[in-house]
Amino acid sequence: MARLGHLLGIFFSVFLALLPDSTQTQLQPSQVWTLIKIQQLLNSPPMLSHWRHSTDFCGGGGEFTGPTGSAAVLCYGDTVTQLHIAGAAPGSPPLPRNFSVGALVTTLSRLPDLKVLTLSSIGLWGPLPGKLGRLASLEIVNVSGNYLYGDIPKGMSRLASLQTLVLDDNLLGGELPAWIGAAALPSLSVLSLRNNTFRGAVPESLGAMPSLRSLVLASNNLSGNLPDMSRAANLQVLDVSGNSLGPAFPRLGRKVVAVVLSRNRFGGGLPAALASSYLLERLDVSWNRFVGPFTPALLSLPSIRYLSIAGNRFTGTLSGREPCGDNLRFVDLSLNLLMGSVPTCLRSPERKPATVVLVSTNCLDSGGDGSQRPSPFCQNQALAVGIVPGKERKSVASQGGFVAGIVVATLVAVSVVALIVFFAVRKAAVMGSKARALATSEEESSSTGYPSKLLADARYISQTVKLGALGIPSYRSFSLVELEAATNNFENSYLLGQDSLGEMYRGQLGNGTPVTIRTLKIKRSQTTQSLNRHIETISRLRHQNLVSALGHCFEYDLDNSTVTQLYIVFEYVQNGNLRSRISQGTEGCKLTWSQRISAAIGVAKGIQFLHGGIIPGLVGNDLRITNILLDQNHVAKIGSYNIPILAEAMKSEGGAGNKFQQTDSPLYRDKTDIFDFGVILLEVVSGKTITSMYEVDILKELLAWAIADEDRIRRRSFADPAVNKGCSDESLRTVMEICQRCLAKEPAQRPSVEDVLWNLQFAAQVQDDWEVDAWSSGGGSPVSSSSRVTRPSRLNLSR
Repeated sequence: MARLGHLLGIFFSVFLALLPDSTQTQLQPSQVWTLIKIQQLLNSPPMLSHWRHSTDFCGGGGEFTGPTGSAAVLCYGDTVTQLHIAGAAPGSPPLPRNFSVGALVTTLSRLPDLKVLTLSSIGLWGPLPGKLGRLASLEIVNVSGNYLYGDIPKGMSRLASLQTLVLDDNLLGGELPAWIGAAALPSLSVLSLRNNTFRGAVPESLGAMPSLRSLVLASNNLSGNLPDMSRAANLQVLDVSGNSLGPAFPRLGRKVVAVVLSRNRFGGGLPAALASSYLLERLDVSWNRFVGPFTPALLSLPSIRYLSIAGNRFTGTLSGREPCGDNLRFVDLSLNLLMGSVPTCLRSPERKPATVVLVSTNCLDSGGDGSQRPSPFCQNQALAVGIVPGKERKSVASQGGFVAGIVVATLVAVSVVALIVFFAVRKAAVMGSKARALATSEEESSSTGYPSKLLADARYISQTVKLGALGIPSYRSFSLVELEAATNNFENSYLLGQDSLGEMYRGQLGNGTPVTIRTLKIKRSQTTQSLNRHIETISRLRHQNLVSALGHCFEYDLDNSTVTQLYIVFEYVQNGNLRSRISQGTEGCKLTWSQRISAAIGVAKGIQFLHGGIIPGLVGNDLRITNILLDQNHVAKIGSYNIPILAEAMKSEGGAGNKFQQTDSPLYRDKTDIFDFGVILLEVVSGKTITSMYEVDILKELLAWAIADEDRIRRRSFADPAVNKGCSDESLRTVMEICQRCLAKEPAQRPSVEDVLWNLQFAAQVQDDWEVDAWSSGGGSPVSSSSRVTRPSRLNLSR
């Protein structure tokens, strides 16, 4: 019996050992309640739909992975240490109006041992709360792909254990706070703020963080020189692409693995120390202002995998015998001034896998494939960077026979001294003749696809500003010969209009591209430096919702080397203006409600780019519905905006402004554009042609009357009859309300362009869902159908 009892005891012990240890897997009831509360605050997204009070969160019951997103809860003992909730992709619609990011953070603070927090692409909106600093145990925070706005709050400086902070793809802005540094965040090793709207200089404190390993500031509005990053001795990744940083090349430590500086204002030559960066795997300095000799030793760095110097003015002669690193997989040397031969090692069939090599538009020996310039071109350019020979004017060539070509001023790097010297030499060669000299420069083309997520979001606009130049030809300088050919010598039949400043012509380039050419007479008081500054601004006016600048051409007086005329080449949009498809459109040709919202969103994105996508931003753009053009796909493009050189000339001529323009103070000039947009939106909604401020005031009263009544009949009666039966009431009310706010008398009460965009995108989402419901219900009456989308609150982003 004693033996049997002993055997039963052993069996029972083994049985208990096989049972789950409830003391380790059972989460504290208070933390279960907290997780359920988080589920409710996030509007019960699909990836959390299986969460219940009975869920065994610490046993894996909280996990989910599917097409709608993912979720996971990890525990240590009976407390939550990691919380991951992620949508399928950035761009998820904002959470409803009852959402409070402050309440969410307060609830999260009831998880005192939380070390890892991921809340990405789930529609969070509002200012990033400073009380996030209460979660003192946090080591990793990722809230990317949401709609968070405002500054980075000082309260986050209390996160002494924070190692990784990822705030990518939000609407955060202001200047980078100087408190981010070793003193406040001593453990921070990864800081990623990609694709926001931060402006100003990068604080010196970021360069003195010994723990920092990855710094990603790509696609913002940052300017000035970077701090001395060599003090961040452990820095491995630096990505600041898509800003306005420079001109000095940043000082870097010896441990850098990836350096991405593309599309900034860095200039001069590359530092010699780069040739001994033996850990460097990725170097991208494309589309900057670098000049001087290219260092072939970069090709043979032992770790180098990706190298791009495209779109600069690098010189030098390459040898076919240059060695290459074994790991090299991508090389882009295009659009520089290189001579000699492409290194044989780059094209060796023995390289497995083969290296992608781009070398077009240099002066290399490429076997006569037509992709290279003649060698004298690069020789001349190496002597005088910024002066590009071109075709000689007939009147000069017949007299001199001197093949000096026509001069051009590059976009930004044009040298005043070089211009004067060049014109003096040319003047002697043509023995006192006068002719017009043309400005030309190498074309800027979009950079090749970057095979790393370091550039995955380097888009011109955010969903905002950096969506920009998709499908727009590269900006370049044109020769006057090209423009004369495009307009049949500026024949009168090509004239679109004229004013005191110059003329506007339509034309067609040699490749068949239709263009609009704006001429502007230049006054003698206009300095070369001022012209170059204006050209730099013009070259950045490229966005899918603007009639974008394609290039420019200078006309010179060779006697005194002064610019006498400027030609600006724009896209030609030939599908009419917005009014022609709304208030003046014939039945059957008017835009639908969905198309109208899409057009309004396009205009708002164009305004957002003008305000924040270039530095300095362009405000006071005199927006009118007749200047909103539509392309063949009904994409709205702002056709007239405040180009500084035209605005200055117009001011000196005493030109009239917009008849709807408010007399706002300079502090609120951006809100003047919001008012003008409200007038456009008023016509989009009502379908009535608006020609005076008196009509605006009348329609504002009717709009307020229609919004105030809960009965949809008033709203329907205000809306254009062409669309009022084909739109969701919620979508219509949302557009009407944001229109009313845009037309507020006090500028400070008008919404920001981000607020406008958010509301319009919500209205579009509601309309899409409403149309799907109407269709799936068998074509029932659209007027009686109701949207199934919960209406979120309006983001108060007023500036």
